[in-house]
Amino acid sequence: MSRRRGPRPLADLVAAEIAETLQKAGFAATEVVTRWDEIVGEDLARRCSPIKIAWPRRAQGLAEPEPGTLHVRVEAPFALEVQHLGPIIVERVNAFFGWRCVAAMRLTQVPMTARRKPAPPKPPPADEKRLAAALSGFEDERLRLAMERFGRAVGARSGKS
Repeated sequence: MSRRRGPRPLADLVAAEIAETLQKAGFAATEVVTRWDEIVGEDLARRCSPIKIAWPRRAQGLAEPEPGTLHVRVEAPFALEVQHLGPIIVERVNAFFGWRCVAAMRLTQVPMTARRKPAPPKPPPADEKRLAAALSGFEDERLRLAMERFGRAVGARSGKS
């Protein structure tokens, strides 16, 4: 067996350790944690995060495992809404994995630091000059500001900023 030379991605070096740690917390697959944003959506993921999946003791002779209970940390002001969305979150986790792995959800209220979206990169000066020139004909300040936000959004989506 030959060893690969040169630098290796950090994910390759720590993947086994992360998977082992998550398995101890009841996560059969690391995707519940690593892809939580994708599973529940960015807005929910900023306010809650999975702690573990508690699996019931397996009875003798059962071919399929019984679904577990997903334990989720949530910031206190948002707990009621997350509790209300519990069935939807359970459904999304099960849909993500393609089988009924979670039957219920339990909440633990804790203070969380909200994860913020990264700030968009600054547009190049040439684009800013072009945008300023295009907006120079607007007399209404509110309309000009709205068009400026629109121009930046269109530029950001097209990759030109």
